[in-house]
Amino acid sequence: MPKKEIYIIYIIKNIMKKINNTIKKIKNNTFAPAVIGIFLLVIVFFSVIFALININNEKILNNIYIMGINVSNLTIDEAKDVVSEIINRKLGIELILKKDDYETNMNYDQINATFNIDEAVNEAYNIGRDGNIITNNYIILSTIFVDREIKCELNYDEESLSKIITDISSKLPRALVNNSYYIEEDKLIIVRGKEGLKIQGDDLKDKIISNLKNININDNIIEIPVEIVEPNDIDLNEIRNEIYKEAKDAYISEKPTIVHADVKGIDFGISIQEAEKILSESKDEYIIPLKITKPAKTLSDLGKEAFPNKIASYSTRYNTINKNRSNNIEISAEKISGTILMPGETFSYNQTVGERTISNGYKQAGAYAEGKVIQDVGGGICQTSSTLYNAALLANLEIVDRTNHQFLTSYVDAGRDATVTWGGIDFKFKNTRSYPIKIISEAKNGVCTMCIYGIKEKTEYEVIIESEIKSYIPYSTEYEIDSSIEKGEEIIEQAGYKGCISESYRILKLNGKIVSKTLLSKDTYDPLTRIIRKGI
Repeated sequence: MPKKEIYIIYIIKNIMKKINNTIKKIKNNTFAPAVIGIFLLVIVFFSVIFALININNEKILNNIYIMGINVSNLTIDEAKDVVSEIINRKLGIELILKKDDYETNMNYDQINATFNIDEAVNEAYNIGRDGNIITNNYIILSTIFVDREIKCELNYDEESLSKIITDISSKLPRALVNNSYYIEEDKLIIVRGKEGLKIQGDDLKDKIISNLKNININDNIIEIPVEIVEPNDIDLNEIRNEIYKEAKDAYISEKPTIVHADVKGIDFGISIQEAEKILSESKDEYIIPLKITKPAKTLSDLGKEAFPNKIASYSTRYNTINKNRSNNIEISAEKISGTILMPGETFSYNQTVGERTISNGYKQAGAYAEGKVIQDVGGGICQTSSTLYNAALLANLEIVDRTNHQFLTSYVDAGRDATVTWGGIDFKFKNTRSYPIKIISEAKNGVCTMCIYGIKEKTEYEVIIESEIKSYIPYSTEYEIDSSIEKGEEIIEQAGYKGCISESYRILKLNGKIVSKTLLSKDTYDPLTRIIRKGI
């Protein structure tokens, strides 16, 4: 006989002895206390009997729920199977996040969402088992009449969810355009931002997590909460502090070898009060004159001694028949070429290339916007940012800020692009090497190439970038009625392309052996709608 049952029988025998002793006291005229005693002993007696009846019950009690999932009368393994099946079905749902005509997709795998099912099932199983006999029996009886709900702990990657929301915010039509600035020779050009939509990030995050926790609700459409906001006021003192530098000559010190880059002295050419007067005018763009002090010796004067080794390079191809797009790629590549980053310094694509305007030489070319291919000034420059992104990855540099396109690109694989927008999305990376680096870029004859030069480290890793498409998203077809073409005739206005969800990794190898594999990003690319004009 099991030890547990022997123990309960032992308790019953002791209770029977106490009941017999109480009956003897009744005969000795100690009636009132004896009646109370016998009443309590009877309760204990029947509790033990009730416990004995339930002793071999290996199933969860009645009316027990985990996140609304009924696990009553199931064993631990059965409950885990039932809960896992329903939760995995929920985790596999693809969410549609939308605002008006804008839609994008995400799934819970992108935020590494998991539930602690084992802990919840064990908690459910222990109901009516983890107390003493009296309390356990009370709980067992109460579950016959009252439901018990068990929470299941949710774990997810907060950083990944925040990045997804940031990416969506940057791609949202009519999004807020922040104030921005860049330096062009001896001028500081400040571009005023524009009012626009801003995602209420905390509210959207709560909606996504609430949808996930509602296991039995299969609604996969979430309305993106937004607010209309104005850009912050332009802070001239902050801008001056960011751009101010004192002139310094370049030189190389030995033992250990340290390359000291030249620094061009930069300051406002006018007082803050005079600059504020310029900003008092109602304009989209302001020009503040700068005082530039050139160093006596630059890194270029040091020659190859400062940048003797090619650390990494990457090339992409473009169609030279598209003259406008080729022009934009070539101008942006020229702007980047010659950029030097000291150790710890961060490269900003937007501040290096500047605003893409007609006056700066850019032309209209194809670009993605609001789910369509449109003509936009500077269209195509994302090819240079994407090419540079891959060169920075191969040089094993730290990526500070990078956003994928809304749709797949033709010039790099999924997960290996970096989109940019003026006043919005930037591409940034940091020189995490021990020595300065120099970017040499060129775009000609249909090839865009980014090279990063510097001094090799004591330990140099072989860098491999690995991208994998995890799933595809089918595209839809829209028909636009066009009275200018014959009835029944159809003209494809825009070809449709599938979207996808991808993962990218950076693999480091030393002496042919893999020493690390790091997740770079999980990206979602929306499908591009197929648009057909139809005659009536």
